[in-house]
Amino acid sequence: MTYLRLKIATAILLIITTASYSQLHYGWRGPDRTGIYNETGLLKTWPVAGPSLLWEASEFGTGYSSPTVTDDVIYITGRKGDDDVLTALTQDGKKKWEVVYGKASDSNYPDTRGNPTVTNGRIFLVSGMGDMVCISKEGKLIWSNNYFKKYDGVTPDFGFSESPVVIGNKVIGTPGGKKAAMVALNVENGNVLWETPSINDVTQYVNPLIVDFAGKKMIVTQSANYVFAVDPNTGKLIWKFDYAAENTGPEKRFAHINTPLFRDGFLFISSGYDKVALKLKLKADGSVPTVVWRNDDLDPCLGASLLLGNFLYGSNWETSSFGKWVCVDWNTGKTVWITEWYNKGSVIAADGMLYIYEEKSGHVGLVKPGKEKLDVVSEYKILKGKGPFWAHPVIDKGRLFVRHGDYLGVFSLK
Repeated sequence: MTYLRLKIATAILLIITTASYSQLHYGWRGPDRTGIYNETGLLKTWPVAGPSLLWEASEFGTGYSSPTVTDDVIYITGRKGDDDVLTALTQDGKKKWEVVYGKASDSNYPDTRGNPTVTNGRIFLVSGMGDMVCISKEGKLIWSNNYFKKYDGVTPDFGFSESPVVIGNKVIGTPGGKKAAMVALNVENGNVLWETPSINDVTQYVNPLIVDFAGKKMIVTQSANYVFAVDPNTGKLIWKFDYAAENTGPEKRFAHINTPLFRDGFLFISSGYDKVALKLKLKADGSVPTVVWRNDDLDPCLGASLLLGNFLYGSNWETSSFGKWVCVDWNTGKTVWITEWYNKGSVIAADGMLYIYEEKSGHVGLVKPGKEKLDVVSEYKILKGKGPFWAHPVIDKGRLFVRHGDYLGVFSLK
């Protein structure tokens, strides 16, 4: 009986522990990292000057990261001097606290990029020099682990910019290099729980995606040459797809940034610098995915893409300073339209509309999605802040959050 009671108690504890980490995650590109926000009742057109400004904030440091908006607090990262700093704001933009969480990048474009991931009352983030940290909702550092240094990870050209993914009691990092392709750290103390053996490739800037397929979960991300999947329970490598082999064009540069998109057993992979976009079919037996179609037009560099209905929307890379907007049929991979609108940039969606934010001059557009054309129904321009307009917008509770450097504007979409 004592043994039976112990088994029952262990099972109950496991259920409680699992449930405690199944709360809603806040962070990179909204629910499930898709760029689609679950909002309704939003404006379908804007006034000529744009939606009404609710409030604005600054002095949280320079950066290209997006704010992470929770039910009670808004978290935003920024660079101040040589440090990366996390700032907590109230829902009306007042500063609650700020804390240094690591050293900023010393690479090109060194301003802060990593988005905070918030779950179960804790904030997880990675500094520009590779410090994975856990911070309490009161702004206290709980633990820090520089897993890039621990595993001799090779620093990417633009520093580290992971937005951590949390699954169960694990927070995931991708050091790459010769020791480990991926690692899982305990959310309670930062200790290593498992290591994925090296795939002899270096890390990039992709924020991993949790995929639920054929009754199992997997963590999917991208290194310099591969797209690969890992078992979140054990760290075992499930499959490795050779993305570099699909790219034989003259443009040799690469900077893989876009989180994969997943639907119904298929993955969408894309990257800038004229790299091919691929739709991959996953295999229930865990073998290497196969290519369904290729598309040479949709190659977003920094702005990602999204899947709304049966169409993919994003921008392409024609040069480092210019790109157009692209729509691709999800089923066939055929390009539906390519349209110039100021410049390339980021895209999100909510309530059946697209929101695009071009990266050179700060125009924000409200777009009616469709296969006929890029139908921009309203637009306005962000006039404050400095530097490239690289931060992806965020929508929460009927509000549009738009960052530009050390400036955050919050606009009413109701």
